[in-house]
Amino acid sequence: MNKIEKKIVGYGVKQPGEQKGREAKQIYAKEPAEGGRAEVIRMHEKLERPEMLIGSTYKVKTPISDHAMYVTINDIVLNEGTEHEKRRPFEIFINSKNLDHYQWIVALTRIISAVFRKGGDVTFLVDELKAVFDPRGGYWKPGGKFMPSIIAELGYIVEKHLIAIGLLANPGLDDQQQKLIEEKRAEFEARSRQQDAFSKAEYPAGAQLCAKCSTAAVVMMDGCMTCLSCGDSKCG
Repeated sequence: MNKIEKKIVGYGVKQPGEQKGREAKQIYAKEPAEGGRAEVIRMHEKLERPEMLIGSTYKVKTPISDHAMYVTINDIVLNEGTEHEKRRPFEIFINSKNLDHYQWIVALTRIISAVFRKGGDVTFLVDELKAVFDPRGGYWKPGGKFMPSIIAELGYIVEKHLIAIGLLANPGLDDQQQKLIEEKRAEFEARSRQQDAFSKAEYPAGAQLCAKCSTAAVVMMDGCMTCLSCGDSKCG
């Protein structure tokens, strides 16, 4: 019988039919301390759920439903109190009084939660959800942003949450781009200021939909169609 001289950090079960002498596949949830480095715990599908998780709840109110949806995303804190401390999404719940969507809500929450718990790079979910279009047509949100579907709006919520916990970078404009847009917007509004009921709109009346950020903020500036929201321009 061999003596165990190292700390056990994983295990594996040998399946029937495996070649003799082949090492069993190990399942790790921890990286042992080596060279003075602290033990690092990473997200893994075998990582057990703690009794308490930190969560954030987002309200979704669409013009195509009388009832709001409440999206809760719970995070697990890895390596708490160390230099490797990180928050990672662990599960998602969607609650609504509207039972018309009950089946796909349950299915979607279970699938997304399973992806979260598997660990690794889960940011691909954002693009996948935002790319879902409702065949009956989308809807406009206050401020002039177009949502192609309820699923797409859930994608924007997941993106907002991943940005908040540091898993995604903020796609916002830098200071120079923001300053340029503000100058162009002030110039345009001064040239074509309205005095009617639409004068308090966030973007000038008649602005077109931006294909990049889905906001009705594209106006003609210096002979070129320019978005006053994200800065996208046909002239580069």
